[in-house]
Amino acid sequence: MGKKREFVGTVISDKMQKTIIVKIMRLTKHPKYKRIIKKYNKFKVHDEKGIAKIGDMVRIQQTRPISKEKHFRLLEVIKPAKSSGIEIKPELL
Repeated sequence: MGKKREFVGTVISDKMQKTIIVKIMRLTKHPKYKRIIKKYNKFKVHDEKGIAKIGDMVRIQQTRPISKEKHFRLLEVIKPAKSSGIEIKPELL
């Protein structure tokens, strides 16, 4: 068994139950033009407790297949998303 891959990325969707979608960005050099370009991958990640929200920076780890497309699990939330700072106060009836 080899070492399990770990990535750090940003949560772009949390609309499913126990599943989030994480976008991973990496920098690579173009083979012909030698320019640094950004490449992105999106992974479905198992989030058992539902703690990750959109915009959070998270660490994920490769694991056994949990479903057809889910092969990663959430390790930790590194940095929570910035809140807008606007609170919605309930109206008094």
